[in-house]
Parts: sequence; C-alpha cells; structure tokens
Amino acid sequence: MRALYTFFRSSTSYRVRIALAVKGLDWEAHYISLPRMEHRAPDYMDLNPQGLVPALVEEGRAIAQSLAILEYLDETYPEPPFLPGDAFDRAYIRGLSQIIGCDIHPLNNVRVLKWLKERWGVSDSERNEWYAHWVVEGFRAFEATLVKEARHGTYCFGDQLTMADICLVPQIANARRFNCDLSAYPLTVAIADRAAALPAIQAVAPQTQADAF
Repeated sequence: MRALYTFFRSSTSYRVRIALAVKGLDWEAHYISLPRMEHRAPDYMDLNPQGLVPALVEEGRAIAQSLAILEYLDETYPEPPFLPGDAFDRAYIRGLSQIIGCDIHPLNNVRVLKWLKERWGVSDSERNEWYAHWVVEGFRAFEATLVKEARHGTYCFGDQLTMADICLVPQIANARRFNCDLSAYPLTVAIADRAAALPAIQAVAPQTQADAF
C-alpha cells in the first residue's frame, strides 16, 4: 500500500495530496506533527533523512521533496498528465511551479519563521511582514508571467490542470492564512480558486485531514 507522511497544514504535503487525489490513487496517511517535532523523531529520520514532510513510500522505497514526488507520480501514472505539451511547454509549467516551490515557500516555511523568532527575536508582526514580502515578490512574478505568456485559461496552462496549479493552490491558501493582501494578483487568485473548487482537491484540503486542529 502506498503511504504518505503528511501534516495537514504543510503546503508541500498538500501538493502531494492533490496530486494523488487528481490521479485517483489511494494512499495510507501517516500524520507527522511539525509542532511536536515528529519530523525529527529517529524513526522518521531513518525513513527520510531530510527530516521534512512530505515523504511518499511506494513499493518499500521512500521519495522526499514534493516537486520530485509530483514528477515521479506523473511519470509512473501518466493520466491525467501534470506536464503536458512539448518540451517548451513543460519548461514553462516547471518554471511557474518553481516560483512557488523555490522562490516563495523556502523563505516562508515553518522552520524559517521559527528560526527568525528564536534567533533574532522578531515579533509576530515582523514575522508576518517577512512572510508578506516574499509572497508579494513571488506572486508579482507569477501574475506577470501569466499575463505576458497569455497561455492561461481555466488554469495556468489553458484548461489543463498542471503541476503549476497543484503548487499554486496550497500557496494561496497559506497566504490567506497569514492575511496577505492578494488584490494585486487577480488572475493568479482566480485560477487558484477554480482549481481549489475541484472535488478531488476539496477532498484533500487541510481542514479535511484527520490531524487538522
């Protein structure tokens, strides 16, 4: 049985839950509490030495890093495809995905925000200012790319749900959780909301998870 090590509020875990749900794949959830530091417990570190979520285990082998998991799932279970089109189109979709996965998320994930507070004593308002700054930087680039390329439709790439949308939905949800002003990114937000309304994605949203609190 396929297993996913996940935390309900982790946007990277949410990406993988979306991917599994959209492809119609079953999985057994193993809930890893980040606040309780379960991701650094010895048994989990044995499974995933990076000590992060998510981790996907299939056929006894573990895969870490959400973007790597998404590409593995797309190569192994090609329908529906998350990277359609020719090589140029696939590079475009990967580029949008990496605005989220490389430019926004790494600066705003829990361990960074926690370190800012513990090491530098930033206040909650300063932490939120940091978070919002990198959201602005990332979504400004995301929105501008969508507008410039004009390849969007229902989703980021026409009417095909792709890896870019799978990365976008959790990041918009997190930005809203931190009360970020998203009014400057109407196209980005509209696409995310249409994707988030899909039944498969609604079924794996953070509030639906057994570890939600």
